[in-house]
Amino acid sequence: MHIMSIALGGCIRGEPVPYGITEDTGGHITYILGQMRALARHPGVHCAEIVTRLFDEPELGAIHARSVEELEPGCLLTRIDSGNRRYLAKDDLRVDRTDFIEALLAELGERERLPDLIHAHFADAADVAAHVQRAFGIPYIYTAHSLGMDKLDGVGEPCDALEARIEEEDRAIAGAIAVIGSSRDECERQLPAYPSTRMDKVHRIIPGVSVIPPHANQIQQAQRLIDPFLRDPDKPIILAVARAVRKKNLAALIEAFAPIRKKANLVILAGQRCASNEGEDEQVEVVTDLLHLIDRHNLYGSVAYPKKHSSEEVAGLYALAARSRGVFVNPALVEPYGLTILEAAAYGLPVVATKVGGPVDTVGELGHGLLVDPRSPSDIGVAIERLLDDNALWSECAANGANNSRETNWARYADNFVKLARRTLDTSVGVNCRAGPGTTHLFVSDLDNTITGCTDGIERLRAFLHDNPNFAFVIATGRSLVEARRIMREWDVPEPVAWVTSVGSEIYWNSGTGCVRDQNFPALSKVQWEPEAVDAIMAGFPNIQPQPGYEQRSFKRSYFFSTQEEVSEIRSALRMADLPVRVIASHDRLLDILPASAGKAAAMRHVASVLRIAPEKIFAAGDSGNDEDMLIECRNAIIVENHSAEIKKLTSRSNVYLARNAHAAGVIEGIEAMTRDGLSAGVAMSGARG
Repeated sequence: MHIMSIALGGCIRGEPVPYGITEDTGGHITYILGQMRALARHPGVHCAEIVTRLFDEPELGAIHARSVEELEPGCLLTRIDSGNRRYLAKDDLRVDRTDFIEALLAELGERERLPDLIHAHFADAADVAAHVQRAFGIPYIYTAHSLGMDKLDGVGEPCDALEARIEEEDRAIAGAIAVIGSSRDECERQLPAYPSTRMDKVHRIIPGVSVIPPHANQIQQAQRLIDPFLRDPDKPIILAVARAVRKKNLAALIEAFAPIRKKANLVILAGQRCASNEGEDEQVEVVTDLLHLIDRHNLYGSVAYPKKHSSEEVAGLYALAARSRGVFVNPALVEPYGLTILEAAAYGLPVVATKVGGPVDTVGELGHGLLVDPRSPSDIGVAIERLLDDNALWSECAANGANNSRETNWARYADNFVKLARRTLDTSVGVNCRAGPGTTHLFVSDLDNTITGCTDGIERLRAFLHDNPNFAFVIATGRSLVEARRIMREWDVPEPVAWVTSVGSEIYWNSGTGCVRDQNFPALSKVQWEPEAVDAIMAGFPNIQPQPGYEQRSFKRSYFFSTQEEVSEIRSALRMADLPVRVIASHDRLLDILPASAGKAAAMRHVASVLRIAPEKIFAAGDSGNDEDMLIECRNAIIVENHSAEIKKLTSRSNVYLARNAHAAGVIEGIEAMTRDGLSAGVAMSGARG
């Protein structure tokens, strides 16, 4: 496969990249370089090619005037000469786009072999990709990186340029065969705000992080970089790495630091510059504001703000900050993802990060820091101080980040990208994903730890479905559709007939080329559901924290709990309010409240009714509390060996088969045993049940 990435903005080049040399030379370049190098090493890719603008601005690096740069074997950087050899900032790129498109189309027209797929970064590149698609039939995948609609909501005032950007992003979404987001927030809150978004085209692929343990000389370089600014360089380091643009909110970090200056030093890497009054307009304004704040609070000797830095010095600073038991801070007003937060985790450096955008997912999944309101300097300061003062918390966050980030690498990203590319380019990949006239049995299974957990078991599942096309396979999960599909892609789980998601409050049918929400479940005209009343009652439980906003679905409210006593009290309060709801507690911390007519069991019945499958020919498998109603109702229920303690009480039921094997192998063991013993026809069990 030949994959071409198109990105127009910033100074894209091989290492060393002078990040921050312009406003647009930021995290997306780290993403593109990491992605494409990893794809070049993937056995399914023979060429990974980056396409960008050629410009000739010696002060930004003579290499940008070279038409081809080989980054490593199989990874090329092609620069297209549009005729305009000036470097153009993001907002000025539009004037050059028509000429760039014509030059790229001419260049492609002379090639013997064309790319199989284009990956467009930002909406302007998607517009270029759309022209290539019309000319040569090459489809494109779109990654937004930073969406204008979210910028408008978070930091911007309406203006013609921003409105035009939002419209172009919507066209990019509409024309792409798939849309990739990095975080759940991006996939499930930001992208759905656009009219052209179809959730079956939205996929989450987590970016990687490239961390090489810094050498002692790199740490020494980092120390020499900041020493001239600091009176007491041995204090813990509060580190921020961000471009000098207003949305990064660095001024709030200085305001937060001022009251705690005696406890730590602050180090801000805000791009590359020769002087505070040189650079693009916004960069100059932001740097000037930072210097004024340092002066106003008399922070000289406590704040380091180097004009230039190398990638080696940045690596050294991460390590130095971790060694000093310091904190990394991302106070952005809105952050689509935040690769620096992931980098900090890999170095074992706890973080304080904005709660607006992608960091909610990254910090929540890695468990390496605290989330704050970016518009509250006091909130930021309190969180920093808490990590500085609480040694146990600091150590826990540092260990979590270092341990949990190990699987977050570019090789894994590349593997998932290739899987997605193959599925989107070849619609025949979804074997056994549509129920046909020969369907006689229904197999409904939980996903996490029931199907996933062992690749050998998944191979057994794949073989079973291939050999038994009369079985309709359905996934029933507490996850959202986007997250369920991500986990299934990572584990190579076969495509199902349908997805029951969000703990049985939503159903999506697989059409073969996508998935469609079942609007008849729960029946909108009949369901008794008062989410505002649920919200009001839950507000009376201050210790019960809501899960992130994207978990609050049309027919679901979700929280975190600590004790079973809390769950009992909530059930009582909802019952006394006469609200017809179902309360589901699972994994000792997740609490979901649904309409009484929803849930995995109800979804299982609905799918069986649509497929006209009799109850005695339904099989259901699970491992935790959110599977309980489905396992109780199904006549042929399977509990895998690795089940959680919360459903141990179900293992003695006559309708339950307790597998000797874990994960998917246990599921297939159960189906084969019950089918062999005639249980799928309702015959009584003799010894195989738990």
